[in-house]
Amino acid sequence: MTLDAVPPAVLADLRRRHAEPGRAYHGWRHIEALLALRGEVADRLADPAAVFWAILFHDAVYDARASDNEEASARLLEAADLPALDPATRARAARLIRMTAAHRLPDDLPAEEAADAALFLDMDLSILGAPAGAFDAYEAGVRAEYVHVPEPAFRAGRAAILRRFLEREHLYLSSWGRGRFEAAARANVARSLARLA
Repeated sequence: MTLDAVPPAVLADLRRRHAEPGRAYHGWRHIEALLALRGEVADRLADPAAVFWAILFHDAVYDARASDNEEASARLLEAADLPALDPATRARAARLIRMTAAHRLPDDLPAEEAADAALFLDMDLSILGAPAGAFDAYEAGVRAEYVHVPEPAFRAGRAAILRRFLEREHLYLSSWGRGRFEAAARANVARSLARLA
């Protein structure tokens, strides 16, 4: 699937949302990056359409002061005017979006859906394993999105999030993600934690 499959009004709304003030990282370039990565793993996906729609909508609602962005984004997809979208695919895409809240796989997912979810979540975290310059720009973008948080609180909160990633046996959930991003991500996150200390 390509963006040509998206009804023009829906695509325009998604682009408008991703251009909202305050989005320094979670903008349309992030969506384009994930769509490109989806192309890399297309032959591994059991439901490529669900992953496509999850990519488009997963950050459609983004407010750095809110704690329910993932749920609100999933609901937006569930309510979107997409008459050609199969209800089962829509439901799977909404589940994928909800998984971005914790970046973990629920235990009760069927095997094919779990494999797709692992790839989707790894795409979403691919920036952690980007070249150092791109990762540093991402970190600066995150700081800009949380400009309302005082520096000491931001440093403590960001460090806690990054430490949780490093404490995992693997940052990435799929063999593709581990092979493609794991080593660079661990180096980037460790470097970021040193800066935050």
